[in-house]
Amino acid sequence: MHQHPSTLPAPRPDCPRPEYPRPDRERPSAGWLNLNGSWEFLPDESSRWAAPDDLPSGTWPDTILVPFAWETTASGVERPWLETAWYRTVVDIPGEWSGRHVFLCFGAVHHEASIWVNGRPVGEHVGGYVPFELNLGDAGDLGPRAEVVIRVHAPADKRSIPHGKQRSIPRDDYDGVSFTPSSGIWQTVWLEARPATYVERIDLRGDSLTGIDATVVAAGPCAAGAQVTIRIDGDAPVEPVRTRIGDDGAARVFLPVTEPRLWSPANPYLYRVTTELDSSDGTDVVTSYTGLRRVTTDGERLFLNDEPLYVRGVLDQGYWPATGITAPSSEALHDDLRLAAAAGFNLVRKHLKLEDPLWLHGADRMGILVWAEPACTSRFTPDGVAAFEEQIAPMVHRDGNHPSIIIWGLYNEEWGLDWEVPGDIQKKDALRRAYDLLADLDRTRPIVDNSGWTHVKTDLVDWHYYDESPSSWAHTLAELAADRETFPVRLGPDHVEHKAIYADDGVPRTGVPYLNGEYGGGFTSLERGWHLRWQTQELRRHARVCGYVYTELTDVEHETAGLYYADRTRKDLGGFDPAIVHAPTTLIFDVEPIAAGTDLAPGTDEFDVPVRISHHGPSSLRTVVKAAWTSAGAPWLGDEAKVEAEAGPVAVEPFVVSEPVTIRTALPEGWAAGRLWCWTGDDPTDAAAVGFLDVGFVEHR
Repeated sequence: MHQHPSTLPAPRPDCPRPEYPRPDRERPSAGWLNLNGSWEFLPDESSRWAAPDDLPSGTWPDTILVPFAWETTASGVERPWLETAWYRTVVDIPGEWSGRHVFLCFGAVHHEASIWVNGRPVGEHVGGYVPFELNLGDAGDLGPRAEVVIRVHAPADKRSIPHGKQRSIPRDDYDGVSFTPSSGIWQTVWLEARPATYVERIDLRGDSLTGIDATVVAAGPCAAGAQVTIRIDGDAPVEPVRTRIGDDGAARVFLPVTEPRLWSPANPYLYRVTTELDSSDGTDVVTSYTGLRRVTTDGERLFLNDEPLYVRGVLDQGYWPATGITAPSSEALHDDLRLAAAAGFNLVRKHLKLEDPLWLHGADRMGILVWAEPACTSRFTPDGVAAFEEQIAPMVHRDGNHPSIIIWGLYNEEWGLDWEVPGDIQKKDALRRAYDLLADLDRTRPIVDNSGWTHVKTDLVDWHYYDESPSSWAHTLAELAADRETFPVRLGPDHVEHKAIYADDGVPRTGVPYLNGEYGGGFTSLERGWHLRWQTQELRRHARVCGYVYTELTDVEHETAGLYYADRTRKDLGGFDPAIVHAPTTLIFDVEPIAAGTDLAPGTDEFDVPVRISHHGPSSLRTVVKAAWTSAGAPWLGDEAKVEAEAGPVAVEPFVVSEPVTIRTALPEGWAAGRLWCWTGDDPTDAAAVGFLDVGFVEHR
């Protein structure tokens, strides 16, 4: 198991998010300083100041708590639609850093940052979701103290910059599903000591399943020819491999593993890799990690480590009530992963946001799969396309070592493509180019070019479909699982468009994994639970569909689509645990439900319920289906369940929906409503699948 090094110094006393921010790229023997905490803050209302010399003298009257966006309550500022502001702090440089270079590192700053240290301009960066760092030179030259001043510009008009779910003025077409902007420093800021020649990047890939392919990229005056020693640490250490940095600034090696332990959700084993770079400037030691795992496609199925994989995913937008897109703590990041796992999901689609690396580290350690994607723009312009593409390489370089990431996403629903792809050559070219840019960097994961809508060049075909009519949902889904090439998208109360899944005849109709990328519905908690049950069971009914992504994990501001409220408390969902819906093995009822709270209304008569089994386990299942009555809305009884009806036996093959068996029963005498619980197997406490029907009483007339 990967651990943080114990040699890291204590953070500032007022420091939020005190942990080291990059557990995938640590320097255990080097020094670092976390700069989170209270900084001086100066709003620049009309963006009139260009450099520190222009600023008012003396102490600034306001402060901000870094790393929280200035719109948030946690920042202490709460200034929506402020476009430009200045940050200032003074840092004591440790004397023992003399002779090493000091790097000023930023997790993310939205959107344009200009930085001065001791009055000297040291760099600029554009792009609100990717990390950057600046070499400040030898610590001895900086002196014992360094004043850091940062100017941040976050334009209100965000339409041609990557902004994900941040609201824009002028508003874009997605304003109804957008949230409060997140401007300024929103991830950890820190200083780090390194030699002048250092390891700039380590790319690790374990898709061979027999070892780790490693690429070490070095930077600095003595990079070419510097010696590299790289080894796998842990319970069964591997002999180190030694090589030298080439003229291109990189060294590439393979680290074989004699007895490989594969990473999977069931066993998320991580290998720790230590890299030493030796040059005349000194030695730089960096620890990283990855897992041995392989994601492949074969026809219309996904495979993980050559085993079939069914995606049971949930959309997560990564917002918190008081802190915006910054998690209030590292524990909060990991808690969200635990919430997803507790609800039965095996994958999280982190939506339109490159999440904090500590979240990915948590997913790696917990065995939770990730669909990762960058933020989109919302207008198709040359600048917008270029800005979107500029995120691709930093995304792969920052996150490519994480074994939890099994899918790369690019565009979402044609955001930034003006909702018109099939007939527009330029937009199709933009999608192809984005795919190619990503594919050139990493082919160890499938890539989705335009999630949910028209595909041009993609490794997965997905579609986003929202429909709150159970009958039309089931009907349309059956057609999509067959050969339907369009689906309805409601863009307004009276505006429905039929979106094309494929841009042209060059996009394969078969032979590519086919899955749902978003679905869900319901206004009240009861309705959400009802739609969750019935919509998910129809997705499970069709063998062609290799997975789904439910929208969504938590509420965000005005958007109430979550299984959990924004404060992460649980919704009642009509009185059931969503994990039974998302289990590897589930029940499918051949029933057309009536309404939330009443799936069936048979009156006093006996009725038949045909039940099928969807099974995604590793081996065949031979079982029976049993049933018991509880009062309306009652939870699963478990070991208190008393069998009142039974059907079967039934044989179920993995990834093949079974033939139906029939439960025959009736509402208990005198009951006006009840819940009919069904389960597989003889022991209800060890049932592979559990499901229920809410049954109401209707008088015969």
